[in-house]
Amino acid sequence: MPKTFNIAKVDTIGKKSDYKKAVHSARSAVYTILGLSFIVFVAIAAIAISNEGLYNFISTLKSVNIQLYALSLVIIFTSYTIRYPKWSMYLKKLGVRLPFSKNYIIYMSMYSMDMTPGRWGRAIVSYTINMLTKMRFAKTFPAVVADIFTDFLGFAVITNAMAIVVGKFVLLSFLITFLLIVPFFFIYVQRPFDYVKTKFKMFRKKFRFLKRLDIIFYTATLYFKHNKKLRGTTFLYSMIFTIPSMLLNGMAFYITILAFGVPLSPTLIPTVLFIFTFSLVLGMISGIPGTLGITDAAMISQLQLFFPATITLGLAAAITIFFRIASVWFVQGFGFVSLLYTMKYWKD
Repeated sequence: MPKTFNIAKVDTIGKKSDYKKAVHSARSAVYTILGLSFIVFVAIAAIAISNEGLYNFISTLKSVNIQLYALSLVIIFTSYTIRYPKWSMYLKKLGVRLPFSKNYIIYMSMYSMDMTPGRWGRAIVSYTINMLTKMRFAKTFPAVVADIFTDFLGFAVITNAMAIVVGKFVLLSFLITFLLIVPFFFIYVQRPFDYVKTKFKMFRKKFRFLKRLDIIFYTATLYFKHNKKLRGTTFLYSMIFTIPSMLLNGMAFYITILAFGVPLSPTLIPTVLFIFTFSLVLGMISGIPGTLGITDAAMISQLQLFFPATITLGLAAAITIFFRIASVWFVQGFGFVSLLYTMKYWKD
């Protein structure tokens, strides 16, 4: 897989050509993952065809109600848009103020990098903000981290709540979401970093080649300094936007199922939300970029587990493919359009 851009070098970037190299590197990683995603779709289709036959699977794909499916796309786009206020709040708390017209498009460009490992490719927006405001990467990167963390925090709340409502995999759900939160401890608690930094200074005196890592520790020190402004009540306020956004994503999944003619009553929405969130949680814990394969397999198996009388393997495969196109490919699409637009802000 192509290497993503080096965050450690961000404070030394000052030319448009350097920015384009960073974008190209990160974008190459995304293209690779999207290609692998397509291979996953082919594998899913092959399994469905081997089980139910080519004609039946094609008939299932053709049965989709395009109008309803288009509605799911609208819902997904809306779900990302309503998260914007929390992004704006993070920047204001960090002392960064941008007009809505610029800030919104920068915010949307983050999602062009959601398939990079850990979504850290979102850091690319800090380059754009730097060119507009001259503020250093370390001052704006905490907003990117907070956005990723609160997205997951809201997602974890819904996953565990729906597990309790549905009464399935409750302990496993809580365990996995807890394990996924642990890494953020090292991002928000400075003491482990200070310990490593102290040891680094000791070894740096003995081994001169370690001086090459100075920029990393310098940037990290500035990051923790500014990150203190985004804590506690800020995160609680973020949930006002994050939780409804995640629920809308789950509703888009429900609409996609309905688009294939599956008769699911509104009383089954909690079950659908659980399938959606728990499948993604399983994909996240695997550490695979884009949760490739794992989330897809989890969705297919759970759709059949919870709705055995109405959803066959072929139908579950079709629903999963269409929803993943909406929730992954479509998001990458409007994210890239926004990213290309923000490149005009980069001038040598």
